[in-house]
Amino acid sequence: MKLYTSPRAPNPRRVMMFMAEKGINDIAMVAVDINAQAHKAEDFRAINPLTTVPVLELDDGRMLSESRAICTWLEGRFPDCNLMGADADERAFIEMADRRAEWYLLMPIAQVIRHTHPGLAPLEQPQFPDYGQAQTAKVRDYATRFDNLLQRQEWMAGARFTIADITVFCALEFARLMKFSPKAEGLLALQAWRDRVAARPSASAM
Repeated sequence: MKLYTSPRAPNPRRVMMFMAEKGINDIAMVAVDINAQAHKAEDFRAINPLTTVPVLELDDGRMLSESRAICTWLEGRFPDCNLMGADADERAFIEMADRRAEWYLLMPIAQVIRHTHPGLAPLEQPQFPDYGQAQTAKVRDYATRFDNLLQRQEWMAGARFTIADITVFCALEFARLMKFSPKAEGLLALQAWRDRVAARPSASAM
């Protein structure tokens, strides 16, 4: 198997951190230079017509894209160190937490950065700086909501570390490009949680 990835981007990092947590180390990594537009080249379009990373190439030649789908497949193939729920009840609540993290935190962070950061201009044409700046308020709003959540529970989905924690952590690490940090915003529960996740070996998986 091969994982087509671009480690500095948040979605590939989510998959790589997920793999590190589960101890999966026998999948070959293929770097895709998105800054050089390698993801839009014809050979990569044959791998994923939507020109996004990550993509997991399975042993039978099929290509699986979208971070959550890749993690779902890996969870089934490598069930040890469960990160997505042991039964239907737990899976539903972990998926809810992960979807909230993806849609309400990672997405607006990505919009801010893609539309305001000069280094991302080649990837986002045209950029709309006003739109990007408008998303900043959403980032602060939902980061505050996650901070409130973490004042009541230890992890994003409840009592244990899950894929939802990976998504929020990768989102906050990406948010450094917009100079956002929980500590600077006075979100002390979110900052303490972030520091606990950063201390995990998987946080350094790149």
